[in-house]
Amino acid sequence: MHRTTSTFLTLLCVGLFATPAFAQTRTVAPDRLPGYWNMTKSEVDGQVPNVGRKLDQPGCAAVSYMIGSDGVPRNLKARKVVPADSDFGSIAVSLVRNFRYAPSDDNTASVPVSTYYIVRFNMPSDPAARAALLAQCKLPGYDNG
Repeated sequence: MHRTTSTFLTLLCVGLFATPAFAQTRTVAPDRLPGYWNMTKSEVDGQVPNVGRKLDQPGCAAVSYMIGSDGVPRNLKARKVVPADSDFGSIAVSLVRNFRYAPSDDNTASVPVSTYYIVRFNMPSDPAARAALLAQCKLPGYDNG
């Protein structure tokens, strides 16, 4: 009996991890995301406090997340926030949490992906200053995919 139970549990585990729900997630740069998923909402709401730290300054927040096979963001985390001691991180997470996606024509299997999104706050009008600020929120490790 012990061997049969052990074999059954092994087969059950192998079967579970072979299902699409446990498929390995691809890491995808934000500019390559349309090859996998397309955003379906044209507007999203977030929670912005009436009073907060440095909300009147230019800044950005990079939120990493996984798009599940159902098109819903999961495991959201503010990974870089500029300025670091601002409240931009929590606001950015509340916005990205409301994103919804549909698989692209090339992603018929609805493969989950890990990516990130940079939320911009009070961007400077000067293109060079804007680019320098956004460069601070770029996350490494998302250039494959």
